[in-house]
Amino acid sequence: MKNGSLAGKESVFLPYSKIKNAIAECLKKEGYVSNISKKIKKDQPVLEVELVYIDQKPKITEVERISKKSRRIYFRMKDIHRVRNGSGLLVLSTPKGILSGKDARKEQVGGEALFRIW
Repeated sequence: MKNGSLAGKESVFLPYSKIKNAIAECLKKEGYVSNISKKIKKDQPVLEVELVYIDQKPKITEVERISKKSRRIYFRMKDIHRVRNGSGLLVLSTPKGILSGKDARKEQVGGEALFRIW
């Protein structure tokens, strides 16, 4: 999504999976993407994600992956802080599903930190 955003694409297509759909829904709720739809391309399900631009500048400028297959990073609820003084977003995989850092604090749950986006 970052590459499509920086290239000025209106939308990007991703291979469909439940976790990608949940992450896209979280980003939509926080205003980083405008619309999400599941489509079929060449008999394969894909996720179309429409990107958000503000004054011809992409809202997504950087994505920083936190957890990797080789090293999982978990945050407790009290360890979840604002990203870039509130201008960014932390996305976590929690027992209650994929949540933003703000929502995870409201729900009082921690989880695996997937990435930061701003």
